[in-house]
Amino acid sequence: MFGDLARMGKYLGQAARLMVGVPDYDTYVQHMRLTHPDQPVMTYEAFFRERQEARYGGGDGRPGRCC
Repeated sequence: MFGDLARMGKYLGQAARLMVGVPDYDTYVQHMRLTHPDQPVMTYEAFFRERQEARYGGGDGRPGRCC
């Protein structure tokens, strides 16, 4: 029973992150290991920063945007 609740919590958390535009780090890591095993995997902090910059701008001299 607790395993089912934990699994459901994980899926609900993943769904909530995707709804607000934050991709799932675990999915990224799995993708990188399966598809690009020769490339390094970003840390969670680097992944989060890269995703924020991709969505909102502001990195590498790109102008930020508010909406």
